[in-house]
Amino acid sequence: MSEIAVIGAGAWGTALSIILGRTEAHRVRLWAHEKDVCESITQHRMNEKFLPGQLIPAYVTPCNDLAEALQNAAIVVSVMPSQHCRRLFEQMVPHLRAETMIVSATKGLEENSLLRMTEVIAQVVKGAAGHGLRIGALSGPSFAVEAARGDPTAITFASRDTEVALAIQQQFSDASFRVYTNDDPIGVELGGALKNTIAIAAGVAAGLGLGHNSVAALITRGLAEMTRLVVACGGKPETMAGLAGLGDLVLTCTGGLSRNRSVGVELGRGRKLTEILAGMHGMVAEGVFTTTAAVGLARAREVEMPITEQMHAILHQGKAPREAIAELMTRSGKSETVRT
Repeated sequence: MSEIAVIGAGAWGTALSIILGRTEAHRVRLWAHEKDVCESITQHRMNEKFLPGQLIPAYVTPCNDLAEALQNAAIVVSVMPSQHCRRLFEQMVPHLRAETMIVSATKGLEENSLLRMTEVIAQVVKGAAGHGLRIGALSGPSFAVEAARGDPTAITFASRDTEVALAIQQQFSDASFRVYTNDDPIGVELGGALKNTIAIAAGVAAGLGLGHNSVAALITRGLAEMTRLVVACGGKPETMAGLAGLGDLVLTCTGGLSRNRSVGVELGRGRKLTEILAGMHGMVAEGVFTTTAAVGLARAREVEMPITEQMHAILHQGKAPREAIAELMTRSGKSETVRT
């Protein structure tokens, strides 16, 4: 029997707990920051705030205490919003065992440092005496509600440690949740983070009333600029043709369940970002935070990312969405086969 701690009880953290808790081979403790989420799961076996309608198995125990959640955990799944990752791991370090495997399932970048989530975790955990670093990133096209209800879903787990990758693949896979392994955590993490910005752009296009041509162009050129940055950071271009790249990008840019796309739709319709975020009732659209870090990382690596730059201008500089789209269309001519 494996003891698993899932840290973060948003929609995706709850969905992963449901998936892992389907079998008696796992004992899952789901840590929630919100006490009302713990109470909802305890009383109704459901996270009514973030994933309503999905029954949570009896093998999943909610808790509000990090030490309790991490007790004897062989696997820790990190599913908190990116802006809370460093602070929470600083609190978690005293309760982690040296042999514990860490699965980062947060699709974002740390805004100030520009680090990927496994890099943030590594900084914190490596500084603690007696702790090893058995870590990887879980990403791919996966809406929480669909995965939780058992719709066939395929994702990838990336780690430079083959033993860890195979162990997580075995522990997480079941008849409706297929886990592939990957040795490129840079590409997998950046793909999962950067696609959220492109999804906001796709939403903006929809909100402006533009058609499928426009969205297809944004997806295709978005993938091109994502790939440029991944390669500049040391990742593999082929990763962007897989689940954590193209797969997740298409899902997030076209699916009605995408929070990032939904933010873009409302921006395209003329609503202000503060108003949109206030209406999300605690749910997080990672792309809003990631876009700033993505722009910073692209500039540091001297990589051109025009879609990301325009979304940053809309989100954080008050630029009109229609003006941003017009500037993308009137850029100087480029060759599609030459990376510039």
